[in-house]
Amino acid sequence: MATDNYTLDEKDLSILRLLQKDAKLSVRDIAGRINLSPTPTHERIKRMEKSGIIKEYTTVLDRKKVNKGMMVICMIALNAHNKKIATRFIEEVGRLKEVVEFYNISGDFDFLLKILAPNMDEFHEFFVNKLSEIEGIGQTKSIFVMNSIKESCQIV
Repeated sequence: MATDNYTLDEKDLSILRLLQKDAKLSVRDIAGRINLSPTPTHERIKRMEKSGIIKEYTTVLDRKKVNKGMMVICMIALNAHNKKIATRFIEEVGRLKEVVEFYNISGDFDFLLKILAPNMDEFHEFFVNKLSEIEGIGQTKSIFVMNSIKESCQIV
């Protein structure tokens, strides 16, 4: 697998799989699991960080336990398609803390947002007073997630 300046081999992929499961693993633990000494393991990790393969280390939270139990998938079509409107829309949505994922998509809608809120009242407040106030929105469609069957950050 090739990236911009770095080709991933099986050892790199093994490191990435381990870090995706537990980013708190020490270099020594990772090295032991992939049968490599700690120094080259550390060098590989640093190289993948520097090249942007590893973008960040984060913590996955149980959203219900941090009062974000409602998940809404919101699709948005802009009322006009020009660079100025799209750029402004992207900038404004990017600042909304309730929007945890934000994608430009194809089809009947232009954007897909994953929104977390404590409950329906808070989502309604967000939708009416923040999201719908952004200029350029032509149409929205909200889908309320009843249950998460699978959520994963593991891509390799």
